[in-house]
Amino acid sequence: MKSDIQIARETRLKRIKDVAEGIGIPRDEVINFGRHMAKIPVELINMEKVDQSNLILVTAITPTKAGVGKTTVSIGLALGLNKIGKNAIVALREPSLGPVFGMKGGAAGGGYAQVLPMENINLHFTGDFHAVTTAHNTIAALLENYNFRVQGTGDALKQILWKRVLDVNDRSLRYIVTGLGPGNGIPQEAGFDITAASELMAILCLSEDEDDLRRRIENILLGYKQNGEPFTVKDLGVAGAITVLMKDAIHPNLVQTTENTPAFIHGGPFANIAHGCNSVIATKMAMTFGDYVITEAGFGADLGAEKFFNIKCRKSGLRPKLSVIVVTAQGLKMHGGTPEKDIKAPDLNGLQKGLGNLEKHLSNLASFGQSVVVAFNKYAFDTEEEIDAVRKFCEDRGVSFAVNEAFTKGGDGAIELAEKVVEAIEKRPSGELKFTYSDKDDIETKINKIAKHIYGAQDVVLSETAIKKLKMIQNTNLEKMPVCIAKTQYSFSADPNWYGVAKDFRLKINDLVINQGSEFIVAIAGQMMRMPGLPADPQAKRIDIVNGEIEGLS
Repeated sequence: MKSDIQIARETRLKRIKDVAEGIGIPRDEVINFGRHMAKIPVELINMEKVDQSNLILVTAITPTKAGVGKTTVSIGLALGLNKIGKNAIVALREPSLGPVFGMKGGAAGGGYAQVLPMENINLHFTGDFHAVTTAHNTIAALLENYNFRVQGTGDALKQILWKRVLDVNDRSLRYIVTGLGPGNGIPQEAGFDITAASELMAILCLSEDEDDLRRRIENILLGYKQNGEPFTVKDLGVAGAITVLMKDAIHPNLVQTTENTPAFIHGGPFANIAHGCNSVIATKMAMTFGDYVITEAGFGADLGAEKFFNIKCRKSGLRPKLSVIVVTAQGLKMHGGTPEKDIKAPDLNGLQKGLGNLEKHLSNLASFGQSVVVAFNKYAFDTEEEIDAVRKFCEDRGVSFAVNEAFTKGGDGAIELAEKVVEAIEKRPSGELKFTYSDKDDIETKINKIAKHIYGAQDVVLSETAIKKLKMIQNTNLEKMPVCIAKTQYSFSADPNWYGVAKDFRLKINDLVINQGSEFIVAIAGQMMRMPGLPADPQAKRIDIVNGEIEGLS
């Protein structure tokens, strides 16, 4: 089979204004970024149409390090729905350069189910990530300048919470010291997170419009004064300047798939270290112009889907009609004890043992009131015996099941999945959305409910640092905010090597991060780092430009 980048180059793309016009967006509203990418003004969102659209969440079992193909299935489902005559649009997150040059090599789908132009999308795209990075670090620079100018007075800050960010994987930047040398500022411990973990990225993805964006930026908590009072971006007096840096980024990006169907791609928080969902604005824009809208939430359902429901849906009022959970034979075998090096080989026993992981995720989705379709993402080495075992498992539990082959066949390979999705929405749509916790619960209770009900933990333990932060949260009346747990994506527990279904474990919370602007509290579990490191063999070694064409992206 041809490589992703070969398929992408051989696809004849439509001009983006033609794609937009095809779903009812006026040509003069399209803000072109070249021939094949555009931004669409946020003002075009129509809430009456949003309420009439069918929102579908795509999530997954706990993934392997190679993933489970959730983005490919999301795109494939949109292609399949269009094949059977439905007006379907996919709404995804933007790739981050860190993973592109680190482990993944790209995040635009794969095979014949991609979003295009994939080289642009995987690299600098329309500049949204750069806007977030610049705005975030501008706050850091202005904050340092403020503290430098008022040092020795009662206005000086005794504690600074705001880090810097970069869209790269660089473990050496996690903990640094700034301000060294005469005249270079106040020496202090600092550090970098990756841009996907920036509070401004979360704000971009949760804002409803430009006014909401500015309000949230004003509320960002930067630190504390000598008298213990909180100090925000509004106090710094630069909310207007930061909003200006983000003014173009707030508009969602329109591109197209390998079959020229529309795709909105906007925002890019990771689900392991942030809330893992694309922007509310892009989702609602897609729902304004599409009868069926497919969106995804990062990693497994314990991370992205939990945050999609408890944070994104809670804040935005969005309510999915259905959830699709992606499974692979490889992933199930890994969770069943098959050595990772052997998961591509047939192992029915290992696969059957690993079905407990799927069952736990199905139980979690049911707790949110979700109707579910299981999508088996088929690889060439999967056996019919393995597929039948998963099908029977689902049928025995009354759960719809479909095989997805969009990677090799495009929309034709996702027709079965599309038909099962439409049938489920028409006959047994999701019920009233149920949250894991109440707004009225305190932060510690919220963490406990997620850990025990979603992860299967026996107990939660807070470190001394987390306990101190908890007291700060209590003193600033922020306990009504949702919780975003930063945790490994490879296990229900905080141990990345504990596959299957983790039970009777203690979840240790080592720190709490107050995201007052994005309006949630980040609880960091185990040794989770919000600035990733590079693998031993980074994908950057395979990315090159030869005769004017990029190689190595996928």
